Amino acid sequence: MKYAKLYEFIEKVCKKLRFDEQLEDMFRKCFLNTLETTVQKTPDGGVFVITGDIAAMWLRDSSVQVSHYVRLAGQDEDVRNLIAGLLRRQFGYICIDPYANAFLPEPSGRGWKDKTQTSEWIWERKFEIDSLVYPFWLCEKYYRATGDASVLGAEFLAALEKTLSVFENEQHHAECSPYTFERPGNPADSLENGGKGGACAYTGMVFSAFRPSDDRCRYGYLIPSNMFLAATFAKLSKLIGDPALAARCNKLVAEVREGIGRYAVVEHPEYGKMYAFETDGLGNYNLMDDANVPNLLGMPYYDFCEVGDELYANTRRFVLSKDNPYYFEGKYAKGLGSPHTPDRYIWHIGLIMQGLTSTDKAERARILRCLTETTAQTNYMHEGFDCDDPAKYSRSWFAWANTLFAVFVLENLDEIRELRLLSQSSEKACGACASQVV
Repeated sequence: MKYAKLYEFIEKVCKKLRFDEQLEDMFRKCFLNTLETTVQKTPDGGVFVITGDIAAMWLRDSSVQVSHYVRLAGQDEDVRNLIAGLLRRQFGYICIDPYANAFLPEPSGRGWKDKTQTSEWIWERKFEIDSLVYPFWLCEKYYRATGDASVLGAEFLAALEKTLSVFENEQHHAECSPYTFERPGNPADSLENGGKGGACAYTGMVFSAFRPSDDRCRYGYLIPSNMFLAATFAKLSKLIGDPALAARCNKLVAEVREGIGRYAVVEHPEYGKMYAFETDGLGNYNLMDDANVPNLLGMPYYDFCEVGDELYANTRRFVLSKDNPYYFEGKYAKGLGSPHTPDRYIWHIGLIMQGLTSTDKAERARILRCLTETTAQTNYMHEGFDCDDPAKYSRSWFAWANTLFAVFVLENLDEIRELRLLSQSSEKACGACASQVV
């Protein structure tokens, strides 16, 4: 049987969830969603992972979509082949175009017809820091779990060299970047100044044209994505056999971290010193957070800092407050949304990230109840849902969110029964996620 160890693992977990029929069903469906619905073979026999209801492969989404399988890669050869095959394809795509965020399984030219230097392999060419970082984030986790050095070969080194060159250029975006992007008829998705983007000063950080939501950045230095870069490449540098590439990697990390420390911290009158979401290095800041990861809320999740870090604690209080323009509270839920979806739409990814970075048992119990009560009876996660009416939602097939739900359950498995009972024991424990009678 293919993926035998993976299916054995599912049964072991589901035995621990048998006390709650819905929770067991949700875990099973969400854990398997990537494998059973999004993994495809390409004409050359390689691995291609679609994001769900869009038939293209995002570097970011595909990395997260298989991340919960990494824990089994040391035991299950099929899982190992899946992840290693995906990494090889991702590294190949980066070598085709490190500025693109989403790709096609073959050079068919079916992608967006934007005004940018594109190719027939590309679905979309929105330059996002996180899209380039995520394959290396996955690679480091995979190597640590398996010791399989085959993924650190020539394809890895070529993609890494391309990525470092892009990041080094984008530290000096105005002077060195060849990247421009305009979407005819859609000014919201087009960079200003003829596709070049807004003015920004040198900070040591890396310019990003777009966010993990695929929305255009307001200011060029997207702080959470720079944090994600620094945290990931600090670990990645220890795996690099080429001393010159390792040195470039460490230099980049040091410069980005210094830039974050000097330019990303603001003094808020209520929350004290905290991180901004974006800046241009010229004194302008955007104070908000977005449900898409990397975000400010997820800093401990991607190992930029510890949960107890003071700057993080202050930032978290802001993010989960009405002072954040994309934090919503409604009849059924309260949590983080995004400008990518309608007003008052909360994202399951945002709720899950809140739970994954919480040390408060009551908060995690409330999140668990929220997640189970806002699936619109599908037992799957969605992109965003109306906090006053979860039957209204976007993206019924969104594998990234399903994966993160499975991760949330696994991270809390030892106390999942206690969390479930706590969430059901009182409406107070669940806050705005208490059941509503309509």
